[in-house]
Amino acid sequence: MNIDNEVIETLEQLEQFLILVESGALGLQGVAGIALATSNSDGRPFVAVLSDKHELLLGRWVSQDVYENGKDMVRNGPRRN
Repeated sequence: MNIDNEVIETLEQLEQFLILVESGALGLQGVAGIALATSNSDGRPFVAVLSDKHELLLGRWVSQDVYENGKDMVRNGPRRN
């Protein structure tokens, strides 16, 4: 799996990650969506950046708190101030 070893611990960090993805700052090509998921191997939660073919372009581990409370932010996008 293409998952960074960094862990997103807070909703603020999740928001910043989403902004980076949406702005193109991470240089990912063909981004079609972002989802919260769990690893099949060990159940750890992560945020997944997906291609239009549902392939994982980039993942980053998230804390259990972010996984439980960040679903609306991932679904609706970060709020921009």
